[in-house]
Amino acid sequence: MKCPFCGEIDNKVIDSRMAKDGRGIRRRRECLCCSERFTTYEHVEKRLVIILKKDGRRENFSRQKVCAGIQQACQKRQISMDIIEEFVNDLERDLGEMEEKEIVSRVIGEKVMSWLQSLDDIAYVRFASVYREFKDVSDFVSELKKMRLE
Repeated sequence: MKCPFCGEIDNKVIDSRMAKDGRGIRRRRECLCCSERFTTYEHVEKRLVIILKKDGRRENFSRQKVCAGIQQACQKRQISMDIIEEFVNDLERDLGEMEEKEIVSRVIGEKVMSWLQSLDDIAYVRFASVYREFKDVSDFVSELKKMRLE
């Protein structure tokens, strides 16, 4: 493991413990060259899930991409990273358990929107505006009217 501070590969593990989600190991390391400390995480490599995008492209499922989209929607809202991480863990597990090797991106988008709608209306509308590609204010108004009826 390369030191993020000096780039050397010589380091030692100071502490190992189970990660918060229980699905990995958190390791605290110390560089033997510069003595800086840093944290690494180990996770079991899961079955590769391929996402079929709207434009026909295929790409590997990216946990980071999903997290980033949700974080953007939840910006300045009272939603902790722990809640987001827990949802993404569940989503990732659900996708891995599906029998299909390729999953349409719409499935992920709808799951995220459903979860956000039950969690926070503002975060939901923010995510939906990007996911559904709102073109103008009338798209926002239409979505808000639907929400009021529900």
